[in-house]
Amino acid sequence: MKPDEHLVTVDAIILHDGTVALIKRLNEPYKDMWALPGGFVNKNEDTEDACIREAKEETNLDIEIKSVSGVYARHDRDPRGHIISIAYKCKLISGKLKAADDAKEAKWFLLRDLPKLAFDHADIIYEATTK
Repeated sequence: MKPDEHLVTVDAIILHDGTVALIKRLNEPYKDMWALPGGFVNKNEDTEDACIREAKEETNLDIEIKSVSGVYARHDRDPRGHIISIAYKCKLISGKLKAADDAKEAKWFLLRDLPKLAFDHADIIYEATTK
């Protein structure tokens, strides 16, 4: 990443019956830490499509986007550089939660019993579930 470059990612906040779907990261940064499913937006890809794609690739779940939960743009939120993330509140449509792509593990966690999370994902989940 160039020093003056900004990249865009998406995060899927998949909520279901008082739980949220999380993935254990396979790669750095934050390897082996739990995080929201998500990733980089491809060139010429809409952010909503990127969110649905990343959720499917990492969790095997089909989702529907309900709303934008927030935009996270703090310059120090990601050790790779200035990465801006759009977090989407999502509804489970179908599928069985299963880790795939760059996820080492996938699991439903009770909102009241979350593990330590990578990046600023604890803040993202808190804001999505208290608005």
